[in-house]
Amino acid sequence: MSGSDRAVEHTPVLLPQVLAALNVRASGVYLDATYGRGGHAGAIVEKLVADGRLLCLDRDPVAVAEASARFGDDSRVSVFLAPFSALAACADQIAPGLKFDGILFDLGVSSPQLDDPSRGFSFMQDGPLDMRMSKGVGPTAADIVNGASEAELIRIFREFGEERFAPRIARAIVADRASKPFERTLELAEMISRVARTRERHKHPATRVFQALRIHVNGELDELEAALNAAFERLLPQGRLAVISFHSLEDRMVKQFMRRHASTDPVYAGLPFVPAHAAPKLRLVGKAIQADSEETARNPRARSARLRVAERLNEGLAA
Repeated sequence: MSGSDRAVEHTPVLLPQVLAALNVRASGVYLDATYGRGGHAGAIVEKLVADGRLLCLDRDPVAVAEASARFGDDSRVSVFLAPFSALAACADQIAPGLKFDGILFDLGVSSPQLDDPSRGFSFMQDGPLDMRMSKGVGPTAADIVNGASEAELIRIFREFGEERFAPRIARAIVADRASKPFERTLELAEMISRVARTRERHKHPATRVFQALRIHVNGELDELEAALNAAFERLLPQGRLAVISFHSLEDRMVKQFMRRHASTDPVYAGLPFVPAHAAPKLRLVGKAIQADSEETARNPRARSARLRVAERLNEGLAA
């Protein structure tokens, strides 16, 4: 890793835009559902007074240890080792039925996770083919690569990576693993580079396969669906939901979720009276926000980031 890579390790993406999106109030209650290394959380805490609250969640023990060390003496901050789908249960530990003025999701793998070869997320550094966000829990990427059928590998690469060369890559994996199982990240990345020769601008040939394996290993899309529903139920009126995504699968889910809840139930479309349960529950706040050229030059990770924002309406209030 170069010095410039280290410089962006703890740089949160779209930070000013996130703070504006959450519309942070000094005495408000907020949730950072993906603490990472705390760039967004730290900026939120700086805006809170003594009776403000911030809950921080992460499924990575390393991230939670860092958060606990940083905020352990701050009564405004509570830290939980948990996936973001468990946000309601975590909130209930603070106060039953606790709701929030703002909830933030910064999806995907964090820069420190990518930069640690032992976690196995990176195709640029050699490490064990692991990719588990919860260390030591569940099957590894190597287990999937060496154990799944060719048809299952094709499905994973297509569904979670939108990889056009999925059949070719899956066929090569099955052929190669017959003589030697895949154990290291660079073994897999180098094989993919040989098989999938077409290059996408700014993308390594292994990008989509590694993304697909990571999403599959961690159940990320199921987690996201559950977490968005939980967040929706825990937003106060005028509370803001802000979600940063880094690839089209996540962004599509977020966009569709927000649009669905910002629309009248189609059953009642065009009718003169819409009951409260069928009225829009969210208001879309602007369009998707992307980093400007200055930020992407400073932090290349921000290049693919998209921030979407929605606001919880009062019950029965139309958008």
